[in-house]
Amino acid sequence: MFISAKKLDGLSSITLDNYLMELSMFADIVKKKAEDIATADVRMYLSQDGTLKMSTIRKKLSILKSFFSWLVSEEYIKREPTAKLKAPKDEYRLPKAPSIEELEILREACETIRQRAFLEVLYATGCRLSEVHGLNKADINQQNMSTLVIGKGDKQREVYFSIRAMYHLDKYLKERKDDCEVLMITERKPYRRFSKRGIQREIGIITQRAGLQDKVSPHVFKHTFATLTLNNGAELVSIQELLGHSSPDTTLKYAKITHERKREQHKRYLIQ
Repeated sequence: MFISAKKLDGLSSITLDNYLMELSMFADIVKKKAEDIATADVRMYLSQDGTLKMSTIRKKLSILKSFFSWLVSEEYIKREPTAKLKAPKDEYRLPKAPSIEELEILREACETIRQRAFLEVLYATGCRLSEVHGLNKADINQQNMSTLVIGKGDKQREVYFSIRAMYHLDKYLKERKDDCEVLMITERKPYRRFSKRGIQREIGIITQRAGLQDKVSPHVFKHTFATLTLNNGAELVSIQELLGHSSPDTTLKYAKITHERKREQHKRYLIQ
């Protein structure tokens, strides 16, 4: 019933699956009726595995809080056992985004037209891997150099390609000799949608060939997009919309500008 309620709230199928899996694990370990569960039971469950990262514990607690809060609101239980529990401090660190110079090195390391198209699309749109992975050829608006993607919470938004990304994407599509409607396909027959893991592997090959010390993944291009555009003077609200963030606080993580940019901003905006 809880999962059904959350589905009506507009949560994505992936999020609902995560909720169901987490609550099933909790039920298997605690083995108590909902009304009998105490704060100590939840604390025990969260601390049983000493190898879990703080970010994982935060996610687990968030799901449990959502579940028990719903039980109280629906009057299935009288008190919420997670109310006294505070989420551990966020240890999340943004991966280092490649510099402009490193981005050029990655471009030169591409050996195939497909690799270059993948790289340019991921960087120019600032999309998550899952958002790009689900695109079809018909989704691309050639005239506006844009496309619509489905992000977290099944929310749709418009993202844009650069001239360079559009050029390499067109080059990739014209090279193909198939009738597959999918935007990113496998190299060999039967042609089908290229898997997320496959795209990750292609980016890994490019990174290895580029000889960069820091690991570069499809997700890192999202950070690169955000960091470089903010450093170049883009408005925070615009980047928030382009990235599909529901809160500006999430976007603010990327707003670490260079010393040169800070100096230029001070000089430009300070009233003498």
